Amino acid sequence: MNDPSDRALGMRRRITRRDFLNGMAVTAGASLVPWRLFAGSATAQDPEKDPSYYPPALTGMRGSHPGSFETAHSLRDGTFWEKAGEPVDTREAYDLVVVGGGISGLAAAHYFRQAAGPRARVLILENHDDFGGHAKRNEFRVAGRTLLGYGGTFSIESPAPYSRVAKALVEELGIDVASYPKLVDQKLYSSLGLARKVFFDKEHFGTDKLVVDAKPFAGGETEDAAPSREAFNTFLAEAPWPAAAKEDFRRLHLDKKDYLPGLSSSEKKARLARMSYARFLTELAGVRDEIVRFYQTGPHPLFGVGIDAVSAQDAWGLGLPGFDGMKLDPAPGPGMNRDAIPNEEALRYFFHFPDGNASIARLLVRRLMPGVIPGSSVNDVVTARANYAALDEAANPVRIRLNSTVVRVRHRGDPATAKEVEIAYARLGKTYSVRASHCILACWHVVIPYICDELPAAQKEALGSAAKVPIVYTNVALRNWTSFQKLRVNSIYAPGSYFSSANLDLPVSIGAYRCPHSPAEPIVVHMMRTPCHPGLAARQQHQLGRMELFETSFETFERNIREQMARMLAGGGFDPARDITAITVNRWPHGYAYEYNSLWDKFWLEGGEQPCVVARKPFGRLAIANADAGAYAYTDCAIDQADRAVQEITGNA
Repeated sequence: MNDPSDRALGMRRRITRRDFLNGMAVTAGASLVPWRLFAGSATAQDPEKDPSYYPPALTGMRGSHPGSFETAHSLRDGTFWEKAGEPVDTREAYDLVVVGGGISGLAAAHYFRQAAGPRARVLILENHDDFGGHAKRNEFRVAGRTLLGYGGTFSIESPAPYSRVAKALVEELGIDVASYPKLVDQKLYSSLGLARKVFFDKEHFGTDKLVVDAKPFAGGETEDAAPSREAFNTFLAEAPWPAAAKEDFRRLHLDKKDYLPGLSSSEKKARLARMSYARFLTELAGVRDEIVRFYQTGPHPLFGVGIDAVSAQDAWGLGLPGFDGMKLDPAPGPGMNRDAIPNEEALRYFFHFPDGNASIARLLVRRLMPGVIPGSSVNDVVTARANYAALDEAANPVRIRLNSTVVRVRHRGDPATAKEVEIAYARLGKTYSVRASHCILACWHVVIPYICDELPAAQKEALGSAAKVPIVYTNVALRNWTSFQKLRVNSIYAPGSYFSSANLDLPVSIGAYRCPHSPAEPIVVHMMRTPCHPGLAARQQHQLGRMELFETSFETFERNIREQMARMLAGGGFDPARDITAITVNRWPHGYAYEYNSLWDKFWLEGGEQPCVVARKPFGRLAIANADAGAYAYTDCAIDQADRAVQEITGNA
């Protein structure tokens, strides 16, 4: 930490590194003191009861944070039971135990109470220190002002229309999706002259340069309108490419060439479904490597892989260039990913809370346990402070037990005739067990075979195939955003950089929460990274990326954040040592649900039973939920699967 460049970046400043222990702030004030340091205190086995327990305000390494995954890894490696001993019987009995406190688990508890009645006893066991799963809330306090960021699930949206079930729950929670245009200042950034730009880095493009984006990738998170011809020409003039690459880019966008002449539309789609977009660009369109490199990370926010692992057919559906002269009819071809199939109704159904879908999780918790989150409306839930001490009260019919990793689920007797399920979990160094009439496994599918040995072998294999997509959602709190204003930018696509994108927070105001409107005000910048390994099959890329994330220290993330922001915003006077006030890295080695891909999943392209259908089959008194159960990385899927699981155990399926 004595490197002069580290000092210039602010690596030694107190704001984020002040006293991190495994990525958690130690001396940032009472609200940020990590409860794992309370060993020996009265709250050592009940840290949630301590007044300082408030996970949303923690900075440093979040997402799958230290302490949330080690027990599961020990179980996977076959070492957990060597030291754990027999679980302590709590003598607690429930009508339902839910494994996993994400949106699917919370929705399952909600649906079960609707079916079984409000007096039904439900326990939700969650391995993280907060509820919500991937719907993670990040709070910052800057200059006396509270700022919110989304550390996981971004919004209410889906490439296909929300189901009747999922839409009904959204409405039941009081969310008026149609009101969203009134809550977001859609013209704020454009009124200040800000637009999306591209950062070319010197390592991959020869020089560091920020250039206006000629044609933003479809499905972004910004308010950008379609670029003008002037912007297109400006981009071509300023892009640090040789003349031949610029001509390739111009030709790809403007020439209407049929790269598969003589084939019907359906025959073309069949060919495109079997080749990557990278291969389409090089072998059919014949563009230079600079263009392939430029588009490589474009699909990261959707699929967690680059164009080397996304089919050309999906690229066509997503609006990437090169298909205007292909004479393809608009109907989706076999094997198209649902994200790549345009749907006007789905596009209109969009709502973003300042903390992403963490507000949905909070609304569900409020519905399940009214004493945890004060207030009664969607407006006040955004700024309400959750009372974590009330999550696990014995008198409540519904309880949430955090910091509790389930290590074994088994029927008490023959699964075909058993009346109860025993659930063992590890919590703060000890192992306990509870009993329930039913259990819903709303955790990640890859975990289930390790905790439920009695499942059929074919089902275990199907569960294990759900390779989660590793992602990193980082929120950076800034003192102001004047550097963005000076550079006339609000969103940056960085195809060669450590983080592939950086966006000023969406300007959404709800209830008492007001988004920053002046560049002189503090703001949150959202950055995304997907640890890909181009050239490999998607599942292999995800596996290697997952290992990479577990091995990457917070210090490495922080240094890359500071250096990349300093380089991207150098022309605007940005000083990372001065302007960054806090950093929260939401590391998700097990991130998005894996979605099927025509390049790698033959059954998806040619038909056949999907592994997720085999994986989610009920077994005895067990049912399985989570977005993995639909192989669809969206909140509506998590809700739909929760509803199905409850119907299965209540006999209403």
